[in-house]
Amino acid sequence: MSPPSPLPGLREAKARARRLRQDVAADGASLSHGAALERVAKSLGFRDWNACSAVLSRQDSAATTPDPARPVGPLPLAVGDPVRGHYLRQPFTARVVRIETLAADRPNWVRLDLQLDEAVDVVRSTRFSNFRRRVVGVIGPDGISAERTSDGAPHLVIELPLQPALPGCKGATSRSRRFRHRGRSHH
Repeated sequence: MSPPSPLPGLREAKARARRLRQDVAADGASLSHGAALERVAKSLGFRDWNACSAVLSRQDSAATTPDPARPVGPLPLAVGDPVRGHYLRQPFTARVVRIETLAADRPNWVRLDLQLDEAVDVVRSTRFSNFRRRVVGVIGPDGISAERTSDGAPHLVIELPLQPALPGCKGATSRSRRFRHRGRSHH
């Protein structure tokens, strides 16, 4: 399985729509600009142009406005590190079980295997639930997966690891920095 393709910027997506319109016109047919944008959005895995545009705009904004809380380059993660984040929009805390570096064509992208501290419900339905305690996902250097839900939200978002309580005390975490799971608790 190959890693996901990186998403283009908003300008590039719009340029693709313009090229698509030109290609269709060269074949003697017509395509509105809105329809071309919708096709580009679907080709990138989004349900529609609005969802695509929102994600690409945030991505462009994040790329031009560095977040001092996020490192540049690969995330400083090791097996056993505590992490927190969101999986399918559900908050979690977890431990890193496995890290796999991906191919050279995707520098700083890793496949993470996480053991969640508490199971999270990955279904948004009120009629049934599906709880997971183990999650595997591919994330980029920003800690965000390229895979998206149908409404454009990333599947997996990893925040920086919790910091050790004292220098040299590997594995210990500061109580004040612990993330509390706010979701339902089911075992």
